[in-house]
Amino acid sequence: MALGLDARFDFSHTYWIVAGIAGGCPDRVSLASAVWARWVVDADLAYEIDGREIPADWPTGLLPLGKSTPYEQPMEARPGQTYALNAVLANWAFALTRNTALDDTEKIRQARAHFDGAAANRPPFVALGDEISSSTFWHGKLMDQWASDWMRYFTAGQGQFATTAMEDTGTLQSMEFLAAAHRVDLKRVLVLRAISNYDRQPRELTAAESLASQRVGAYAAYLPALESDYRVGHVVVAELLAHWDKYETATPGVS
Repeated sequence: MALGLDARFDFSHTYWIVAGIAGGCPDRVSLASAVWARWVVDADLAYEIDGREIPADWPTGLLPLGKSTPYEQPMEARPGQTYALNAVLANWAFALTRNTALDDTEKIRQARAHFDGAAANRPPFVALGDEISSSTFWHGKLMDQWASDWMRYFTAGQGQFATTAMEDTGTLQSMEFLAAAHRVDLKRVLVLRAISNYDRQPRELTAAESLASQRVGAYAAYLPALESDYRVGHVVVAELLAHWDKYETATPGVS
């Protein structure tokens, strides 16, 4: 917000790439993969019942604010809870970067061999997928299922959960406020997250045992994920700079 409101700068034509590492759903992404988001959904705006007191017919103890049961209809997102990014721009960025070569290390190969999932055992790749943003570091296969359901609920089935990260709904809310002040163009915001770790346990561990091994800087793909962020994001930045005469006034894919 401080940068966006600084009168010394004109951000009216600026493109933004919000980049970082993330936990990944092994059904949809693999370690060190880079993922462009079309939806970012907040998970902290919620009611919660302790897991030991969840009614037997409830799939989760997390409830949308204002509701009395999980996923109660009609869905009513609160301000700052659901962000639909410019999907056309995200698709353009994905098409531009989908063939970017990403490093596959022996450490990553060993780590992913312990996971099951449609994408878990693939070498790192570039993908489209949506993000659950939460200040709670959650972990485990049941929480992974909740995240998938939470994403579907708040996007009316349009979003597909792939990554979990922390800051992005806060960053996007700042962007939203700056757009309302005519300081930035919200259609020019991209979110890129690279997978440093899986969001659930490998087949031979419990969720608690797996969580005990999750430490910032010690994730199985921490450094490769940072490298993937740079390589993939750099392709987009280089394209925008090389053809700024076109992109300054015309957002890719937007007429």
